[in-house]
Amino acid sequence: VVEGPADMLFLRAVSAQLEREGRTGLSEKWVITPVGGSGKVPVFVALLAPQKGLNVATLLDIQNSDRAQIEDLYKKKLLKKKQVATYGDFAGRDEADIEDMFERDFYVSLVNAEFAAQLKRPIDSDALNDKEPRVLRAIEAYLKSNPLKSGSFGHYRPTRYFSENVATLWSGVSDATKDRFEAAFKHLNALLK
Repeated sequence: VVEGPADMLFLRAVSAQLEREGRTGLSEKWVITPVGGSGKVPVFVALLAPQKGLNVATLLDIQNSDRAQIEDLYKKKLLKKKQVATYGDFAGRDEADIEDMFERDFYVSLVNAEFAAQLKRPIDSDALNDKEPRVLRAIEAYLKSNPLKSGSFGHYRPTRYFSENVATLWSGVSDATKDRFEAAFKHLNALLK
């Protein structure tokens, strides 16, 4: 269970590329299921978890305001603690979205490429608030002071851009990023055994 379609696109694209390199991708036995936001995760898990023979796990964004809700998934015995994973577990941060599994500069390059026609000038990673642990929040704060020429920012578009261009973009993905995703996939795959 993931929060949205952006997670699904990133996970599928990265998994395929890791497998092409002979690394561990997400097992095909997993069906990535976006549920439409963090608020819907507990209800969805409550419906799925009791089903016999069905493996259920989460890979979720984590921010301090969601921590109690995520912990409730195992505290209320809907899932075991090891079935409740967050991107923060693999990014090594208290707060993280899937975008934080990538290096900040790389993710900003995706935003710059996808929103090139709408940005007054490309976003410089150094111009983002480095005290904001989540790159999406840092970009959103930057865009409040430096608005797009038209339209609005949405995190799905850079994800789609990555997914559509992964073959050419993959060489820019750091080994640390690959290691983070591979660790997440190994963790989830181990739950199938």
